[in-house]
Order: sequence, then structure tokens, then C-alpha cells
Amino acid sequence: MMRQMWAVGDAYEAFMGRWSRPVAERFVRWLGAESGLSWLEVGCGTGALTSTICGLADPDSVVACEPSEAFVEHLRGRMLDVRVSVVMAGAGDLPRRPGGFDCVVSGLVLNFLPNPREAVVEMRARTSPEGVVAGYVWDYAEGMQLLRCFWDAAVAVDPAAGALDEGQRFPICRPDALESLFREAGLTRVRSEALEIPTRFESFLDYWQPFLGGTGPAPSYVTSLGDERREELRERLERRLELGPDGAIELVARAWAIRGTA
Repeated sequence: MMRQMWAVGDAYEAFMGRWSRPVAERFVRWLGAESGLSWLEVGCGTGALTSTICGLADPDSVVACEPSEAFVEHLRGRMLDVRVSVVMAGAGDLPRRPGGFDCVVSGLVLNFLPNPREAVVEMRARTSPEGVVAGYVWDYAEGMQLLRCFWDAAVAVDPAAGALDEGQRFPICRPDALESLFREAGLTRVRSEALEIPTRFESFLDYWQPFLGGTGPAPSYVTSLGDERREELRERLERRLELGPDGAIELVARAWAIRGTA
């Protein structure tokens, strides 16, 4: 069981974790939080945002929450910072702190929650007066190019794949939708910002291999395909993606950040 848990965390790191870390850095710098604050993180995954908060924001404490046992064990095995507590908890049962947390944040999670508005309301309820509630999500519809290329190719091969496309499934992954979500949850001084990072793949294999790991909507779709359909998808992607002189693929990933005051 433990080996499987580590495998899930490692598969996610290969697929999205390497891009989660640079966008987490952009997010924390954008927040500009002062040092010595208490943080609550909702949906910490493999710890990209957790470790970035520790490295850039000089927190007093970070309570990192995650409902997945596999990710909790993955992060506990790697997070050695004594300021961090990793807790198994979802958006419906977040831990409390007397007086509330100074910053309650969520990275690349809000769109996956069954009721984002209720989640943001609970995040606000865990925040101290004048504290910050903030988060960020990938721009699946347009700005997350590595996935936009993938799903466009998948739909060309298999029209039914359109129902799985995150660009269609997650309408809150736009600045206007995020701002409305935060205001409806009772937050004030709401504003959003685009966060862009380069995503460089050293070769087509570097791009394609993480889709075979089975962790995440796109890799899960790939593993569901038969050999012939999977090969057809791979070939279509290889034809579509433009290689540089050195054989590398240069793409861009955009996320939308959102913040409000409790």
C-alpha cells in the first residue's frame, strides 16, 4: 500500500508537480504576505505550495490539509520543516485556530471541489478578521498549453474525450468567474491576476511520458485507451507539437490567481 502511495505522488510530480512549483512561487510573491503569519492550505497535494510558503513567506506556521492519504504520506515523507503540520482533511472539515488563520490559501484545487462556493465560505470562516483568502487555478480553456494541445488532439482522435476536457469541465477557471465566486462567499477587496510560467520539455518523450502515469484526468484517460488508439493519439501530438532546433518543446502555462479579504 505504501509503495502505491509513493507511486501516486511521484506520478503527479512528473506530470504536473514540476510546473506547480514555479507557479506557486509566482503566487506567493504576488500575495506579498509579511513574515511570521499563520497559514492554512487547502488541498496541499504533494507540497508545491507548502514548500514555497516556507521558502518565500517566512511563516510562523503552516497547516497543510489534504484529503488524499497517498498525497499526505508522500508529503510527510518529504516535508522536514518543523513549522509545517500535514493534516488529512478536506474542504468540508478544515481545522480551526483560535482567532483564525492569517492566510488561508489553495493552489490548483478550487475547480476540483464539488461545491467551490461552500469551500470558499469555509475558508473565509477559518480566516482572522482582515486576513487573506486566496488561491489559483490553471487556465485550462486557453492558457495551459500542454493540456490544451493534449485535449485538442484527443478530441480529434476520439470525440467523446471532449467530456473530459478540463477546459469544458471547469468554468470557474476564468478571472470573472473567480471574482464572482469570492464576492459571493462574502469576501471584500477581491482582485485577480494572471500568472504565467514557461514549460519547457527537452523532447517529445519528455512531454509524452508523464501522460502514461495514470494520475490526473489526462493520464487517466490515456491509460483507459487501447494500444492502437493510444498510439494514434501519441502520433497526432508528435506531429502537432513544434520542436525547436535542439528538439525541445517550448510552451506556456497560465494560471489565474484570486484573493480577497475576510
